Amino acid sequence: MTTMDAALRCPVCRGGLTRTVAGPAASLRCARGHTFDVARQGYVHLAPGGTRHEGDPAELIALRADFLSAGHYDFLSEALAGAAGPFLRDPGALVVEAGAGTAHHLARVLEGAPEAVGLALDVSKPALKRAARVHPRAAAALVDTWGPWPLADACAAVVLDAFAPRNPAEFRRVLAPDGALIVVTPLPEHLTELVRALGLLDVAADKAERVEGRLGTHFERVGRTEMRRVLSLSPADAAALARMGPSGFHRSAEAVRAALGAEGSTVAVTAAVALEVWRPVSPRT
Repeated sequence: MTTMDAALRCPVCRGGLTRTVAGPAASLRCARGHTFDVARQGYVHLAPGGTRHEGDPAELIALRADFLSAGHYDFLSEALAGAAGPFLRDPGALVVEAGAGTAHHLARVLEGAPEAVGLALDVSKPALKRAARVHPRAAAALVDTWGPWPLADACAAVVLDAFAPRNPAEFRRVLAPDGALIVVTPLPEHLTELVRALGLLDVAADKAERVEGRLGTHFERVGRTEMRRVLSLSPADAAALARMGPSGFHRSAEAVRAALGAEGSTVAVTAAVALEVWRPVSPRT
């Protein structure tokens, strides 16, 4: 049994899961007989009651994958790997990424931590098809990260949350006492050029305070790094970045490209994010 399988729990009864393989098919099964098939693309569906939404569609996932593969956010992936590395030195240490999308950042973390294994959680099937194959030591599961996670208590050395929904109670439950939660959030000036040109939603001025208010009950912040880069993007890449956000996907690709300029030109876009490291606090007695 792999570290990842050992960490998984049946979403119905919370029992442990055992992997069985019959020919090309695989499944996870608990002692009470609840069975969850592993899709042929490699991810396992662990939300039998359904999810609140279906997650990002295939078009958006493809845009995100192409943008990240071009290296525009490599500075962020490298920072995540550097922050997670000290907590992933033990053999089989588990890093879980919530709202992982294609798990691009998770793959970079695993590259820098050769003893670790990774698990990507998301609700988007198109994203999970990519996440399941992003790295030899990564697996993927369809999980509603807003609700209870099908994971054992204290099983993770690191939980990553980059621009994703935050579930502080589950973060705390699945993290080992000596583990770390690493959170990436946008700063107020993040993508400001696109916000102005396209009328996208901007970042709330009190974003940091709101994050601290949600996490502070379960965690203590032990590190914070602000990173700013001016990205030189083609109109196509800038359009992809705009449409990756919470309000941009509702605009047509043609309308976004028209607002950003003709092909052959470049668009300067500010990427400004905060990376924070949080450690679990002991429960009050």
